[in-house]
Amino acid sequence: MAKPSEITPMTAYMLAQVAKEVNFPKGVLNIIHGTGVRTGDALTRHDLVKAISFTGGTETGKRIIEVAGTRFKKLSLELGGKNPNLIFADCDFDKMLATTVRSSFANQGQICLCGSRILVEESIYEKFKEAFVGKVSKMKVGDPSSEDTKLGAVVSKPHMEKILSYISLAKEEGGRILCGGERVKLAGDLSDGYYVQPTVIEGLDQTCRTNQEEIFGPVVTLDTFRTEEEALQKANATNYGLASTVWTENLSRAHRVAEEIEAGIVWVNCWLQRDLRTPFGGVKNSGMGREGGFEAMQFFTEPKNVCISY
Repeated sequence: MAKPSEITPMTAYMLAQVAKEVNFPKGVLNIIHGTGVRTGDALTRHDLVKAISFTGGTETGKRIIEVAGTRFKKLSLELGGKNPNLIFADCDFDKMLATTVRSSFANQGQICLCGSRILVEESIYEKFKEAFVGKVSKMKVGDPSSEDTKLGAVVSKPHMEKILSYISLAKEEGGRILCGGERVKLAGDLSDGYYVQPTVIEGLDQTCRTNQEEIFGPVVTLDTFRTEEEALQKANATNYGLASTVWTENLSRAHRVAEEIEAGIVWVNCWLQRDLRTPFGGVKNSGMGREGGFEAMQFFTEPKNVCISY
Protein backbone atom coordinates (compact mmCIF):
# COMPACT_ATOMS: atom_id res chain seq x y z
CA MET A 1 0.00 0.00 0.00
CA ALA A 2 1.17 3.53 -0.76
CA LYS A 3 -0.28 6.83 0.39
CA PRO A 4 0.92 9.92 -1.49
CA SER A 5 0.88 13.38 0.03
CA GLU A 6 -2.61 14.85 -0.08
CA ILE A 7 -1.04 18.01 -1.55
CA THR A 8 0.55 16.19 -4.53
CA PRO A 9 -1.57 13.10 -5.26
CA MET A 10 -1.65 13.20 -9.07
CA THR A 11 1.54 11.32 -9.94
CA ALA A 12 0.57 8.42 -7.68
CA TYR A 13 -2.87 8.34 -9.31
CA MET A 14 -1.21 8.23 -12.74
CA LEU A 15 1.03 5.37 -11.58
CA ALA A 16 -2.06 3.41 -10.57
CA GLN A 17 -3.61 4.08 -13.99
CA VAL A 18 -0.48 2.76 -15.73
CA ALA A 19 -0.50 -0.35 -13.52
CA LYS A 20 -4.10 -0.95 -14.54
CA GLU A 21 -3.37 -0.45 -18.24
CA VAL A 22 -0.51 -2.99 -18.26
CA ASN A 23 -2.64 -5.54 -16.35
CA PHE A 24 -0.53 -5.43 -13.21
CA PRO A 25 -1.92 -8.09 -10.83
CA LYS A 26 -4.74 -6.66 -8.75
CA GLY A 27 -3.95 -6.13 -5.11
CA VAL A 28 -0.17 -5.95 -5.52
CA LEU A 29 -0.14 -2.14 -5.78
CA ASN A 30 -2.74 -0.24 -3.78
CA ILE A 31 -2.73 3.58 -3.85
CA ILE A 32 -4.68 5.00 -0.93
CA HIS A 33 -5.50 8.71 -1.00
CA GLY A 34 -6.29 10.84 2.02
CA THR A 35 -4.84 13.18 4.61
CA GLY A 36 -1.93 12.27 6.83
CA VAL A 37 -3.92 12.95 10.00
CA ARG A 38 -6.62 10.44 9.12
CA THR A 39 -5.50 8.05 6.38
CA GLY A 40 -1.78 8.09 7.14
CA ASP A 41 -2.32 7.63 10.85
CA ALA A 42 -4.77 4.77 10.27
CA LEU A 43 -2.26 2.99 8.04
CA THR A 44 0.57 3.26 10.56
CA ARG A 45 -1.65 1.87 13.31
CA HIS A 46 -3.22 -0.99 11.34
CA ASP A 47 -2.21 -4.46 12.55
CA LEU A 48 -1.81 -5.80 9.01
CA VAL A 49 0.84 -3.19 8.19
CA LYS A 50 4.11 -4.80 9.27
CA ALA A 51 6.60 -2.28 7.85
CA ILE A 52 6.45 1.47 7.25
CA SER A 53 8.58 3.35 4.75
CA PHE A 54 7.95 7.08 5.11
CA THR A 55 9.28 10.11 3.25
CA GLY A 56 8.38 13.48 4.70
CA GLY A 57 8.94 15.94 7.52
CA THR A 58 10.90 15.19 10.67
CA GLU A 59 8.02 16.03 13.01
CA THR A 60 5.72 13.59 11.21
CA GLY A 61 8.48 11.00 11.39
CA LYS A 62 8.64 11.41 15.16
CA ARG A 63 4.90 10.72 15.45
CA ILE A 64 5.22 7.61 13.27
CA ILE A 65 8.01 6.33 15.53
CA GLU A 66 5.75 6.80 18.57
CA VAL A 67 2.97 4.79 16.92
CA ALA A 68 5.08 2.09 15.28
CA GLY A 69 7.58 1.61 18.10
CA THR A 70 5.05 0.17 20.53
CA ARG A 71 3.70 -2.12 17.80
CA PHE A 72 7.15 -3.48 16.79
CA LYS A 73 6.77 -2.41 13.16
CA LYS A 74 9.82 -2.11 10.93
CA LEU A 75 10.64 1.49 10.07
CA SER A 76 12.52 3.28 7.31
CA LEU A 77 12.28 7.05 7.55
CA GLU A 78 13.64 9.54 5.00
CA LEU A 79 13.04 12.89 6.65
CA GLY A 80 14.19 16.49 6.32
CA GLY A 81 17.50 17.92 5.23
CA LYS A 82 19.57 21.08 5.53
CA ASN A 83 22.24 19.99 3.11
CA PRO A 84 25.68 21.64 2.90
CA ASN A 85 27.44 22.34 -0.39
CA LEU A 86 31.20 22.67 0.23
CA ILE A 87 33.10 24.52 -2.48
CA PHE A 88 36.90 24.48 -2.32
CA ALA A 89 39.10 26.88 -4.29
CA ASP A 90 40.62 24.10 -6.41
CA CYS A 91 37.26 23.03 -7.88
CA ASP A 92 36.33 23.02 -11.56
CA PHE A 93 34.68 26.44 -11.21
CA ASP A 94 32.45 26.41 -14.31
CA LYS A 95 31.14 22.90 -13.69
CA MET A 96 30.61 23.68 -10.01
CA LEU A 97 28.75 26.91 -10.75
CA ALA A 98 26.34 25.37 -13.24
CA THR A 99 25.60 22.42 -10.97
CA THR A 100 25.25 24.57 -7.84
CA VAL A 101 22.57 26.70 -9.50
CA ARG A 102 20.68 23.50 -10.28
CA SER A 103 21.27 21.85 -6.90
CA SER A 104 20.00 25.00 -5.16
CA PHE A 105 16.79 25.65 -7.09
CA ALA A 106 15.69 22.48 -8.90
CA ASN A 107 11.94 22.03 -8.47
CA GLN A 108 11.87 25.39 -6.65
CA GLY A 109 14.14 23.95 -3.99
CA GLN A 110 11.44 21.43 -3.09
CA ILE A 111 13.76 18.42 -3.24
CA CYS A 112 15.01 17.01 0.05
CA LEU A 113 18.45 16.64 -1.55
CA CYS A 114 18.89 20.28 -2.60
CA GLY A 115 21.92 22.07 -1.18
CA SER A 116 20.51 24.94 0.88
CA ARG A 117 23.70 25.93 2.75
CA ILE A 118 26.49 26.91 0.37
CA LEU A 119 29.91 27.05 2.05
CA VAL A 120 32.68 28.60 -0.08
CA GLU A 121 36.41 28.80 0.53
CA GLU A 122 37.20 32.41 1.38
CA SER A 123 39.76 32.95 -1.40
CA ILE A 124 37.13 32.46 -4.15
CA TYR A 125 34.05 33.70 -2.28
CA GLU A 126 33.69 37.07 -4.03
CA LYS A 127 34.21 35.49 -7.45
CA PHE A 128 31.64 32.80 -6.66
CA LYS A 129 29.12 35.25 -5.19
CA GLU A 130 29.24 37.54 -8.21
CA ALA A 131 28.90 34.67 -10.69
CA PHE A 132 26.24 32.78 -8.71
CA VAL A 133 24.03 35.78 -7.97
CA GLY A 134 24.41 36.87 -11.58
CA LYS A 135 23.00 33.57 -12.83
CA VAL A 136 20.30 33.24 -10.17
CA SER A 137 18.99 36.79 -10.68
CA LYS A 138 18.36 35.97 -14.35
CA MET A 139 16.32 32.83 -13.65
CA LYS A 140 12.78 33.31 -14.90
CA VAL A 141 9.90 32.46 -12.58
CA GLY A 142 6.72 31.69 -14.46
CA ASP A 143 4.63 29.25 -16.46
CA PRO A 144 6.29 25.81 -16.19
CA SER A 145 5.14 24.97 -19.73
CA SER A 146 7.29 27.80 -21.11
CA GLU A 147 10.73 26.72 -22.33
CA ASP A 148 12.53 29.71 -20.80
CA THR A 149 10.98 29.27 -17.34
CA LYS A 150 13.44 28.08 -14.69
CA LEU A 151 11.16 28.03 -11.61
CA GLY A 152 7.47 27.29 -11.33
CA ALA A 153 5.09 27.54 -8.39
CA VAL A 154 5.71 26.11 -4.95
CA VAL A 155 3.33 23.41 -3.79
CA SER A 156 0.72 25.38 -1.80
CA LYS A 157 -0.24 28.74 -0.35
CA PRO A 158 0.70 27.75 3.24
CA HIS A 159 4.08 26.56 2.01
CA MET A 160 4.66 29.80 0.11
CA GLU A 161 3.83 31.73 3.27
CA LYS A 162 6.28 29.57 5.23
CA ILE A 163 9.06 30.28 2.73
CA LEU A 164 8.39 34.03 2.81
CA SER A 165 8.34 33.97 6.62
CA TYR A 166 11.83 32.44 6.65
CA ILE A 167 13.07 35.16 4.31
CA SER A 168 11.70 37.74 6.77
CA LEU A 169 13.33 35.82 9.62
CA ALA A 170 16.66 35.85 7.79
CA LYS A 171 16.50 39.64 7.61
CA GLU A 172 15.73 39.83 11.34
CA GLU A 173 18.71 37.58 12.02
CA GLY A 174 21.00 39.96 10.16
CA GLY A 175 21.04 38.35 6.73
CA ARG A 176 21.50 40.36 3.54
CA ILE A 177 19.31 39.48 0.56
CA LEU A 178 21.60 39.38 -2.48
CA CYS A 179 18.78 38.61 -4.91
CA GLY A 180 15.15 37.53 -4.79
CA GLY A 181 13.25 37.52 -1.53
CA GLU A 182 9.79 38.37 -2.85
CA ARG A 183 6.62 36.71 -4.06
CA VAL A 184 6.11 36.82 -7.83
CA LYS A 185 2.70 37.84 -9.17
CA LEU A 186 2.00 36.64 -12.69
CA ALA A 187 -0.69 37.81 -15.06
CA GLY A 188 -3.65 35.98 -16.57
CA ASP A 189 -4.56 32.43 -15.60
CA LEU A 190 -1.49 32.15 -13.35
CA SER A 191 -2.25 35.25 -11.27
CA ASP A 192 -3.26 33.21 -8.22
CA GLY A 193 -0.19 30.93 -8.34
CA TYR A 194 2.27 30.55 -5.48
CA TYR A 195 5.50 31.83 -7.01
CA VAL A 196 8.61 32.90 -5.09
CA GLN A 197 11.79 34.44 -6.47
CA PRO A 198 14.98 32.36 -6.13
CA THR A 199 16.61 33.89 -3.07
CA VAL A 200 20.26 34.12 -2.04
CA ILE A 201 21.18 35.31 1.47
CA GLU A 202 24.57 36.03 3.04
CA GLY A 203 25.78 37.23 6.43
CA LEU A 204 24.17 34.57 8.62
CA ASP A 205 25.82 32.43 11.27
CA GLN A 206 25.36 28.67 10.94
CA THR A 207 23.62 28.56 14.33
CA CYS A 208 20.72 30.85 13.35
CA ARG A 209 17.27 29.43 12.65
CA THR A 210 17.48 30.17 8.92
CA ASN A 211 20.50 27.85 8.71
CA GLN A 212 19.17 25.29 11.18
CA GLU A 213 15.59 24.70 10.03
CA GLU A 214 14.43 23.16 6.77
CA ILE A 215 12.79 25.73 4.49
CA PHE A 216 12.22 23.42 1.50
CA GLY A 217 11.98 26.23 -1.01
CA PRO A 218 14.03 28.41 -3.39
CA VAL A 219 16.19 29.88 -0.61
CA VAL A 220 19.92 29.34 -0.06
CA THR A 221 22.46 30.92 2.25
CA LEU A 222 26.12 31.70 1.54
CA ASP A 223 28.93 31.43 4.05
CA THR A 224 32.74 31.20 3.93
CA PHE A 225 35.43 29.01 5.40
CA ARG A 226 39.22 29.25 5.52
CA THR A 227 40.28 25.70 6.35
CA GLU A 228 39.09 22.18 5.75
CA GLU A 229 38.40 21.84 9.47
CA GLU A 230 36.22 24.96 9.51
CA ALA A 231 34.35 23.74 6.44
CA LEU A 232 33.53 20.46 8.17
CA GLN A 233 32.54 22.19 11.40
CA LYS A 234 30.05 24.37 9.54
CA ALA A 235 28.81 21.54 7.35
CA ASN A 236 28.03 19.41 10.42
CA ALA A 237 26.51 22.28 12.42
CA THR A 238 22.87 21.16 12.06
CA ASN A 239 20.79 18.30 13.43
CA TYR A 240 20.16 17.10 9.88
CA GLY A 241 22.34 14.72 7.88
CA LEU A 242 20.70 13.67 4.64
CA ALA A 243 22.95 14.71 1.74
CA SER A 244 25.98 16.86 0.96
CA THR A 245 28.07 18.00 -1.98
CA VAL A 246 31.83 18.53 -2.10
CA TRP A 247 33.65 20.38 -4.89
CA THR A 248 37.41 19.80 -5.09
CA GLU A 249 39.97 18.43 -7.54
CA ASN A 250 42.09 17.12 -4.65
CA LEU A 251 41.34 13.41 -4.36
CA SER A 252 42.82 13.05 -0.88
CA ARG A 253 40.73 15.95 0.39
CA ALA A 254 37.62 14.50 -1.24
CA HIS A 255 38.09 11.25 0.69
CA ARG A 256 38.88 13.01 3.98
CA VAL A 257 35.92 15.35 3.80
CA ALA A 258 33.50 12.68 2.60
CA GLU A 259 34.45 10.51 5.57
CA GLU A 260 33.94 13.30 8.10
CA ILE A 261 30.70 14.81 6.79
CA GLU A 262 27.71 13.66 8.83
CA ALA A 263 25.40 12.72 5.97
CA GLY A 264 23.99 9.60 4.41
CA ILE A 265 24.95 10.75 0.91
CA VAL A 266 28.06 12.62 -0.22
CA TRP A 267 28.34 13.74 -3.84
CA VAL A 268 31.82 14.74 -4.98
CA ASN A 269 31.95 17.05 -8.02
CA CYS A 270 28.37 16.17 -8.95
CA TRP A 271 24.82 16.28 -7.61
CA LEU A 272 21.80 13.98 -7.74
CA GLN A 273 23.64 11.19 -9.50
CA ARG A 274 22.13 8.04 -8.07
CA ASP A 275 22.08 4.35 -8.85
CA LEU A 276 18.95 2.78 -7.41
CA ARG A 277 21.05 -0.16 -6.23
CA THR A 278 22.96 2.04 -3.77
CA PRO A 279 21.91 2.85 -0.17
CA PHE A 280 19.67 5.90 0.24
CA GLY A 281 18.88 7.60 3.54
CA GLY A 282 20.12 10.00 6.19
CA VAL A 283 21.55 10.26 9.68
CA LYS A 284 20.67 12.35 12.74
CA ASN A 285 17.26 14.04 12.30
CA SER A 286 17.20 13.15 8.61
CA GLY A 287 15.94 9.68 9.33
CA MET A 288 16.78 6.07 9.96
CA GLY A 289 17.26 3.02 7.80
CA ARG A 290 18.32 2.75 4.16
CA GLU A 291 16.52 1.94 0.94
CA GLY A 292 17.82 0.92 -2.47
CA GLY A 293 19.38 -2.31 -3.64
CA PHE A 294 19.94 -5.02 -1.05
CA GLU A 295 18.96 -2.60 1.77
CA ALA A 296 15.46 -2.35 0.29
CA MET A 297 15.23 -6.12 -0.14
CA GLN A 298 16.25 -6.67 3.47
CA PHE A 299 13.78 -4.08 4.74
CA PHE A 300 10.75 -5.40 2.87
CA THR A 301 11.42 -9.08 3.64
CA GLU A 302 12.00 -11.15 6.76
CA PRO A 303 14.84 -13.69 6.87
CA LYS A 304 13.81 -17.06 8.23
CA ASN A 305 16.00 -19.87 9.57
CA VAL A 306 14.55 -23.33 8.88
CA CYS A 307 16.53 -26.13 10.51
CA ILE A 308 15.52 -29.72 9.70
CA SER A 309 17.04 -32.74 11.41
CA TYR A 310 16.99 -36.00 9.45
